[in-house]
Amino acid sequence: MSVAKVSDTHFRLPVVNSPKRRQDSNQKLLEALLEQQQELTAVERFSRLHEEHALPAQSRYYRDLIPLERPKPGQQYAFEVDLDACTACKACVTACHSLNGLDESEVWRSVGLLHGGTPQAPAQQSVTTSCHHCLDPACMSGCPVKAYEKDPVTGIVKHLDDQCIGCQYCILMCPYDAPKFNPERGIVRKCDMCSDRLANDEAPACVQSCPNGAIRITVVDQANAVQESEANIFLPGAPAPGHTLPTTSYKTKRSFPRNMLPADFYEVNREHSHPPLVIMLVLTQLSVGAFCVSLALNKALGEQATQDFGGHSATFALVFGLAALAASLLHLGRPQYAFRAFLGLKTSWLSREILGFSLFAGAGTLYAASFWVASMPALPALLPLRHLQGPLSYTVALSGMLGVFCSVMVYAATQREHWRGALTGFKFAATAAVLGSSTILMIALLSSREHAALLLTGGFRALSAFLCVTTALKLLVELSIFRHLRKRSHSTLKRSAILMTGELQGATAWRFACGALGGIVLPALSLFAAPDSGISSEALMAMAVVAFLFCLSGELFERYLFFAAAPASKMPGGLS
Repeated sequence: MSVAKVSDTHFRLPVVNSPKRRQDSNQKLLEALLEQQQELTAVERFSRLHEEHALPAQSRYYRDLIPLERPKPGQQYAFEVDLDACTACKACVTACHSLNGLDESEVWRSVGLLHGGTPQAPAQQSVTTSCHHCLDPACMSGCPVKAYEKDPVTGIVKHLDDQCIGCQYCILMCPYDAPKFNPERGIVRKCDMCSDRLANDEAPACVQSCPNGAIRITVVDQANAVQESEANIFLPGAPAPGHTLPTTSYKTKRSFPRNMLPADFYEVNREHSHPPLVIMLVLTQLSVGAFCVSLALNKALGEQATQDFGGHSATFALVFGLAALAASLLHLGRPQYAFRAFLGLKTSWLSREILGFSLFAGAGTLYAASFWVASMPALPALLPLRHLQGPLSYTVALSGMLGVFCSVMVYAATQREHWRGALTGFKFAATAAVLGSSTILMIALLSSREHAALLLTGGFRALSAFLCVTTALKLLVELSIFRHLRKRSHSTLKRSAILMTGELQGATAWRFACGALGGIVLPALSLFAAPDSGISSEALMAMAVVAFLFCLSGELFERYLFFAAAPASKMPGGLS
């Protein structure tokens, strides 16, 4: 067998590593693999402990994820989240749901998503979040029945289910959307850091279930938590921590891009409209406005000028005020315990609002009765009310204004931009003025003996002009929100404007149409009417009733938008 002879000059074979050099390379690779093998995952560490029977109880498998000692004075328990270890597997969500026996639709812990960076260097981060057990919990200070307590030793914020009446005000107060309303039970519930398990040296459900050990319980110094909140050190895309001083700490070894935003940042969805609250707010302000306008006319024109409709207007306003208080009970999950609402007077504006309107209802009842006691000889004990009519009128007006002021503070206390005190105060006061004026105009026309002559009186014309101006000013302020559509920043007010021009454009159109017709067009027509214009008394009364109904409808639509077009404050969410 012959072998072809190949010259060295044609080509050379590649030089391979010598056996010794190849052996050194394999040795380094083997050492690297052995070193990597020593780094056990959380699941593998769990399996080893289980096999070795090194610990006596299951809770102690995760002993390194809970503190060994109780908090000392000035300290408290807090969640610590390792963002680098979180993979959005939602094992914590499932465990929390199962171990706490939550109903099907209840969620106390959720997983959101942050993303940002550039097309060349994108960044993404999953975030697990629950109640932050704040140093100054807004849910606790806002609760009217003291259904929250902060443990003086552990710092855990607990919800007392048996005490809750289901008013849901804590949901509005919490900037992180931690409390959740359970409509089947009629109460709010929230995470309590599995305090019963911690008390027995067992890890909370979320801590124990995380396969990567991304969640742990730590002891934090409250002074340090305050400093971090003041320095705005919390989490990108989360509400500012300065309001409630959350204690949860998010740790990472990476540096996030400056444009990290929640995945649902640009999503705009309507919020719950709270129909009972819409009715309660509008009707209480109507009632207060009617009493105040009647008092102002009485002082400006004299009792003789208002004697025809004083009793009717007081009774009409009282009926609407009582209807408003009755409607507010429909908002409660457990209305049978509404009597507890006075317990939070020291800290809760909701308790103060309830007290204010309760005083208003009592004073209004006595004031309205003072007009009719002369025709009720069977009740001689009420005759002194007639002589107290003057003081009662001031009491009704002052207590009513106190109630409206508390209503303003109920929403201003949430620290939400679209419910800020100045804007909410103007809206509520203007609603009282518009509905109070239209109510008195309607009652005056319906009760007066000389309907046409009433149009020429100075007080009537001034009140009609006041209604037109107040309505126009209120509509202009409400229209000003649409200027945020031109801004580049996706602010809260811009989201509200997007909702009002998109999903809620029907309600927005009805609001402005009803407000303009009832508060501007029809009152303006009455200003130009004259006794010899040929307008019948029936037409004048019908015009007054229609104007009142349009004004009332417009304010109901405005208050509906007040809730439905107000984006909620919450932690970062995911893509829906």
